[in-house]
Amino acid sequence: MLRFAANHPQYAPLVRERPEWVKDTIKYEVTQAERITGADIGRALARQARMYEQSRQFFERYDYFVLPVTQVSPFDVNVPYPTQINGMPMTTYVDWMRSCWYITFMANPAISVPAGFTSSGLPVGIQIVGRHRDEWSVLQIAYAFEQATRHGTRRPSLGV
Repeated sequence: MLRFAANHPQYAPLVRERPEWVKDTIKYEVTQAERITGADIGRALARQARMYEQSRQFFERYDYFVLPVTQVSPFDVNVPYPTQINGMPMTTYVDWMRSCWYITFMANPAISVPAGFTSSGLPVGIQIVGRHRDEWSVLQIAYAFEQATRHGTRRPSLGV
């Protein structure tokens, strides 16, 4: 919701003036933003404040949070976005990347690094998330991970 509201000023004029230039997902965001009330924004900001506090508490105990970048393997470029994962429908076009937007919502420094390949040879990555304003530490551990694993030096087969 906050994403829709934040992007609205940038996209709404283009959607109105040149809708043929704008993909459906951006039109969806503009429509959703125009349905949001002040109370909706207030609830979302309150939830974000709770998440900030939960994150702070988590990082009192742990140095980093490491998780997959997305819930799905790379998919065909002609597929706009996954509509289901393991039989579970994705309600919106951003649901398939929930593990990314939750991290963005936390507002902690994060980096994605290559983490290997699926059994079919497609690349996958992990996110390394650190404490608030600890960007340097996140960059250091990401570099150490890349040096130790060398996953970023391998390239997937293009199947050509």
